[in-house]
Amino acid sequence: MKRNEILKDRISVREYAADNQKFVIEEFTDSISVFNGIKMADIEGKGEIMAAMAEELGCYLRTKGIEARFVERISSNEILCLKTEIIPLEIVTRNIVAGSMAGRLGIEEGLRPGNTIYDLFYCSPELENPLINDHHAVALGFAGYDELDEMYSVARKVNGILSVLFDRAGIALVDFRLCFGKLPDGRIVAASEITPDTARFWDKETGERLDKDRFRMDMGKIGDSYRSLYQRMKSVLQ
Repeated sequence: MKRNEILKDRISVREYAADNQKFVIEEFTDSISVFNGIKMADIEGKGEIMAAMAEELGCYLRTKGIEARFVERISSNEILCLKTEIIPLEIVTRNIVAGSMAGRLGIEEGLRPGNTIYDLFYCSPELENPLINDHHAVALGFAGYDELDEMYSVARKVNGILSVLFDRAGIALVDFRLCFGKLPDGRIVAASEITPDTARFWDKETGERLDKDRFRMDMGKIGDSYRSLYQRMKSVLQ
């Protein structure tokens, strides 16, 4: 599939128009950033790991009945996706308290609540992606209540499937973010990939972080941790 003009040029992922207008091409780069691009670096081989993980999890979720825009991997660091109208909302599913929730509420990281927590964010870099509620999303015209219910349902299903998968690999799925898009026929599908750039993964025995927090917290060995996560995940998929 031939790449055409750049549709989105983000630090870690670039999106291109494809020669077939039904699709877009996502290219995962070796770059990593945190704090809204203030801190950046290149991690050798990162783009290839991201594409491989997107492929493995995209195919696995498809077998479990999850509709997503992922189609196939087309190169070492590129995937082909269905073109969707992106809904400017992001659901963050939290199994363990970490990151912004811990800081926002003054809770120590690592707390395992008795319930799964679902946070809704408005995807607006200019506003620093604020936390909102369902009523805000409906009032702003981003989605209807029935559409939000559908999005939460997909997030719950993905969480159940992947929590079991990573548990088999000795890894805790701490949290992950999921975006959604509409296909031309109006169907809502998952429109983002779950990788260590968009989710938190902790070793169940040691608590070692295997995700982007290693870069955020200056812990080092980012590439090694990403590769370890991918290999452990792949071992339980075979």
